[in-house]
Amino acid sequence: MELDFLKTLGIEDKNPGTWTGQEYISSDDYISSVSPVDGKHIADVSFTTMDNYHVVIAKSQEAFQVWRKLPAPQRGEIVRQYGNALREHKDALGKLVSYEMGKSYQEGLGEVQEMIDICDFAVGLSRQLYGLTMHSERPNHRMYEQWHPLGVVGIISAFNFPVAVWAWNAMIAMVCGDVCIWKPSEKTPVSAVACQKILTKILKDNQVPEGVCSLINGDHTTGALLTHDARVPLISATGSTRMGKQVAALVAARLGRTILELGGNNAIIVSKDADLKLVLTGAVFGAVGTAGQRCTTTRRLIIHESVYDTVKESLAKAYGQLKIGNPLDESNHVGPLIDKASVDNYLSALGKIEDEGGSFVVKGAVLEGEGYESGCYVQPCIAEVKNDFEIVQHETFAPILYIMKYATIDEAIQMQNAVPQGLSSAIMTNNLREAELFLSCAGSDCGIANVNIGTSGAEIGGAFGGEKETGGGRESGSDAWKAYMRRQTNTINYSTELPLAQGIKFDL
Repeated sequence: MELDFLKTLGIEDKNPGTWTGQEYISSDDYISSVSPVDGKHIADVSFTTMDNYHVVIAKSQEAFQVWRKLPAPQRGEIVRQYGNALREHKDALGKLVSYEMGKSYQEGLGEVQEMIDICDFAVGLSRQLYGLTMHSERPNHRMYEQWHPLGVVGIISAFNFPVAVWAWNAMIAMVCGDVCIWKPSEKTPVSAVACQKILTKILKDNQVPEGVCSLINGDHTTGALLTHDARVPLISATGSTRMGKQVAALVAARLGRTILELGGNNAIIVSKDADLKLVLTGAVFGAVGTAGQRCTTTRRLIIHESVYDTVKESLAKAYGQLKIGNPLDESNHVGPLIDKASVDNYLSALGKIEDEGGSFVVKGAVLEGEGYESGCYVQPCIAEVKNDFEIVQHETFAPILYIMKYATIDEAIQMQNAVPQGLSSAIMTNNLREAELFLSCAGSDCGIANVNIGTSGAEIGGAFGGEKETGGGRESGSDAWKAYMRRQTNTINYSTELPLAQGIKFDL
């Protein structure tokens, strides 16, 4: 396969893994990035050593002293330029994301578009970092609140969205006046290097202080450098619930802040009053898109008993038409899992389904033969289960769709909520009462609740995140920017007296 997009993005066979925004630092140890598409080597990225890390932290702290004083609209202008640079590199970067992670080329392009969209959002936000004014109970006093940047923001991202989730955090943090250090997944380091290269040129062209947006690379021990470091007041981490619990405990022990985007176990409720054409599209894309490796992947389909057989038959037919193969071939619907360890987890889950008494509508398997040489391609499967099966209570990052019946809408909502995770949820219905109940305080307990669209995918204008074991964090749109800043309440006395609050008297 010709990999011209690597040359376009300035990717070499061996690449520095530590970037301070302007300075590139290599070490003697390297992460080797191998594509799950064909099992071939993409490039090497050097590990960040302890000494490298301390250089990055020092540069970041120095840069913050300057960057925070730059007017927010000027910071937004730099983010605007980065968005335009991403537009110029969208095709090449989309192909790299697809090839390194394994998602379809269209999803790779969509991920880069998310980066562009969050840049546009951040540019507007740079002129809207509003505070509030409040009436003081004391005469001739004025009260208001304002927001200030926190400092160094550590961003730990996952392999399934190797570039977009970093941008969700970094572009917002930058316009807020923070500086950022990015630790990407060791499974997708080349995509991160490509993004840093594009950004570095923008930062240099604008004579931005070195250290405004840095990159470090390595495994979980590299991420632990950030989580333990009291010089990093905020950690935004995306990954498994297990990882998130460790990060939360470490950062909380030093009274730092976290934004956690962790596991999902997302369900679509299919009402007897649903438009079944919408159900088919939403459920199939939600379940097999990115080979089931999205945190918003549809994992459970809770179907009214009156339409259960119809939906099951339609799904089985649709799965029979899926094309599985090289994600850069746009005729294919499903690409590979990220690596063979993920394949093993998939196979383990299939065994547990059978052990608990489940059955398969579409049987899962590892695919072999021409085009599947990497060993990472699997058949998406559909399993009939009960919601309280142990395996159903856990997130398996693979294309396994669980289907189950319900009789009443109250029962369906209870089933939807009866898992430890709380990220995304949906109901397919034309019944207004059902839709409103699902969105009410007695309905879905997830951070995202949709009507007549699936669980997968989110627009950057809304805050993204979930509850329970999903971590409670919010990123991207709405007022998620407040997580990257500190609130300050101010009172100004412009009188010649010093009255105390609550009418307290203190005469001298």
